[in-house]
Amino acid sequence: MASRDLNNRSYQARSGRADPEPLDVLKSAATSLLRRVPADVWCAVMLDPATLLDTGGLHEQGFRAESMPRLFEIEHGEQIGVDNIRALARRRAASSLLSVSTGGDLAQSVYYRDILAPEGLADELRVTLKADGCTWGLLVLCRARESAPFSAKDLAAAEAASAPAAAELRRALLLKGIDDVEVPDAPGLVTARPDGRITYVSRIADYWLAQVSERHRNPGTTTHTLTAVLSHARRRTSADPVSARVRLNSGRWLTISAWTEALGGEETVIASLTPSLPAALTALVLNGYGLTPRERQIAQLVILGRGYAEIGDSLGIREQTVNDHMRKVFAKTGVDNRIELCTNLFTRHHLPVLADPPLSTDGRLMSSG
Repeated sequence: MASRDLNNRSYQARSGRADPEPLDVLKSAATSLLRRVPADVWCAVMLDPATLLDTGGLHEQGFRAESMPRLFEIEHGEQIGVDNIRALARRRAASSLLSVSTGGDLAQSVYYRDILAPEGLADELRVTLKADGCTWGLLVLCRARESAPFSAKDLAAAEAASAPAAAELRRALLLKGIDDVEVPDAPGLVTARPDGRITYVSRIADYWLAQVSERHRNPGTTTHTLTAVLSHARRRTSADPVSARVRLNSGRWLTISAWTEALGGEETVIASLTPSLPAALTALVLNGYGLTPRERQIAQLVILGRGYAEIGDSLGIREQTVNDHMRKVFAKTGVDNRIELCTNLFTRHHLPVLADPPLSTDGRLMSSG
């Protein structure tokens, strides 16, 4: 097999095909579903698979801006509700209808009472975009009181849309080249009051936030990505920060971390916006190629320089089995051998450095204990 040119831009020039942007993938998935399942209000968001916090999305046809602070408080702060995104991520099914989840008693849902009812909406259909056990995005479709209710057929159509949309979104997020333009590497700072009102945004933070992949109906809207992280941090009892990894319009990745502390005798929510460290993206990159957990595990060990026999001994499997797994890894990642895997594959993705112990599938360090 001839050696492949693994540079993204070279490939695009030869093929005449550019990789789709994540927001374009979301828009395509939502548009396709809306043809079969019409909605009066809808939005589509990207999620960090580790924290399930928003990392960008389409909100031009979504909820009113006045509803969003309370929505994020329910979704990421209080994390309550039968169809909360974290509950949905744990379910086998990808689609969920609020009226079904509440047994027909919508009034029992705080989400319905505080968000849907004031908006004049009667029901909500959610579609989690899941691939290989990770949730990469969410489609939300709502119908007004005067519209026909969602049907079982609508729910089935939503279920069928999840996997292909998730696979496309994951690839768009992770397998696209990065921008070559020089940009600041300095962190940005945001502070907010306990009620969520933002009190300070540094110049660098403003620069980073302007690149978050979100589209709104109203210009100047505070990014929902930042609001989601701040909402989560305000409700945490732990002093540890909460974080979301966000892919920017430039193709770079940003980590938004937030925590609370007392400043001047007043509790303050602080957010740091920092270019993502390469090691934090390693598991995301491997997962982006659709590797199985075993294939990811073996690929990480190969990149760390382990031989096939050594890997087989450490995992309690035959060397030939390791070889079989690596053939599948090469096919999925588009390289011919382990040298290309180590030297070419990761130059597409900010040259991430693998950690030992390896990372979990959602990007967190595995415990060595």
